Amino acid sequence: MTRAAERRLALFDLDGTLLAGDTDFLWCEFLVDQGVFDRATLGAANRAVDEGYARGTITPAAYAGFYASTLVGRSAAGWMPLRDRFLAAVIVPRIGARSHALVAQHRDASDRLVLTTATNRFLTEPIAAVLGIAELIATELEVAADGTFAGRTTGVINMREGKVTRMREWLAAQGDDVPRLADATFYSDSINDLPLLEAVGAPVAVNPDPLLQAEAARRGWPVLRLV
Repeated sequence: MTRAAERRLALFDLDGTLLAGDTDFLWCEFLVDQGVFDRATLGAANRAVDEGYARGTITPAAYAGFYASTLVGRSAAGWMPLRDRFLAAVIVPRIGARSHALVAQHRDASDRLVLTTATNRFLTEPIAAVLGIAELIATELEVAADGTFAGRTTGVINMREGKVTRMREWLAAQGDDVPRLADATFYSDSINDLPLLEAVGAPVAVNPDPLLQAEAARRGWPVLRLV
């Protein structure tokens, strides 16, 4: 059996990479459709945050904080019925056969699979399970004393340079079974992930946005189309 320390890392971004669309943006649209929020109140703000992310101009704190605020006042258990409907109706149909095949390819090679995403853990844990990826590094949400979401993040936001920080923290916590980041493959669609793409040995641009497309062409990185 291959020892964990000898297994290569296969790192996957989620939104726009394995998933056609952005989980946070789609969650807000879903909440509006379900009558939880008014479209006039949430719709324009959701679009503005999404556009700022695509351009790489919004700060991680502003991005993650906005989406954390959509969960404020309810506990994980309180949100679960809506999240489960969201997963089944919106998310699962947006994960195509090519995405599943890419993950399966690395699983069959005995690579160690990690989903690393700026989206919060509450929304992405069940998506990681659908993909069959056991390890998840995601933005963490603050929980209030009464068990409800506080509407804020906690710890290092898993976005831009934060993805590298969180990845190195995760590696350090593996004890003796530490795979090398220099041997890792990382798949991403976004210029926001440039710091982690630069940190791995095998960066791959997947469905890249225009800025990452240009960067991949300049550096000679491979480009895949999955969604």
